[in-house]
Amino acid sequence: MPVTDISTDAENRTMTVTADFAAPIERLWHAFTDPAQLERFWGPPGWPATFTEFDFTVGGKALYYMTSPQGERSGGSWEFLNILEPHGFDVIDSFADADGNPIEGMPAMRMTFGFESTDAGSRMINTSHFDSAEALEQVVAMGAVEGTRMAMAQLDAVLQDLREYAQGKGTQVELLDDTHVRITRLVNGPRELVWRAHHDAELVKKWMLGPDGWEMTESVVGTEVGQSYRNSWAPVGDTEGEPFGFEGEVLLIDAPRRAVTTERMQGMPTQTLNDLNLYEEDGATLVTVLIEYPDKETRDMILATGMADGMEESFARLEREVLEPTRS
Repeated sequence: MPVTDISTDAENRTMTVTADFAAPIERLWHAFTDPAQLERFWGPPGWPATFTEFDFTVGGKALYYMTSPQGERSGGSWEFLNILEPHGFDVIDSFADADGNPIEGMPAMRMTFGFESTDAGSRMINTSHFDSAEALEQVVAMGAVEGTRMAMAQLDAVLQDLREYAQGKGTQVELLDDTHVRITRLVNGPRELVWRAHHDAELVKKWMLGPDGWEMTESVVGTEVGQSYRNSWAPVGDTEGEPFGFEGEVLLIDAPRRAVTTERMQGMPTQTLNDLNLYEEDGATLVTVLIEYPDKETRDMILATGMADGMEESFARLEREVLEPTRS
């Protein structure tokens, strides 16, 4: 976790975030000034940002919105006040409507981004200056502290070469809090094909088979919001176990970047929210699945089933059966 401190000062009406990174200051600068890189971390897990405008000049503006798993949007704008490469920049940060106009009644703030070199790499000091203590309190009450901490935690993957960050590490499971788990796996193939492998029933049947001794008996995919999907498995031969399956509904589709679905075991009422994100770099795709559980007990019960091991076997099969043949 790169964030080392988040502090609020009601008297001076500020919130200050300090984060350290194992990357040079120039690399940190580019992460914060390239919208394609900002989109990978500006917004906590489950609320990724999309920048629609980025005029990085004094007096210029950046417009963006963050999208929830249910498709809700929260917009924002930056007006650039000062730019001093690579040491920092200042903006007026405002909540914005769909047209990029400030939302009346929502606080605006002056944000300073400062970057400095350290023995271990670089440090960011981000200070937000509010017009009143009430505005500071309002933003904190909206979850700014924890949201910022979780957003900055995504920067390590941005600052490193993607293959260096994830290749060979298999399926990684991170417990973000009591109800959220992030699963990541780098697969050696282009994003378009990885997306199709998740949304084409014939391709799904080639790799999403689970452990040895099981077969996929049914795959019905959902490719539009509101559609249902269903996947079913059964043991083969002498393999012990009972047939089972998962089903759910599509909540959001942003092909080939993001898909959000509900998921529940067939015949069971308890469901999770699964947020699939794909990012490609240098011919490899980082698959990220953010799972929201109804409670900690359900989270622990499902993880204890060996879910991550089963996912790793399937991802390995995805590379072997779907991605590798396209390169031969």
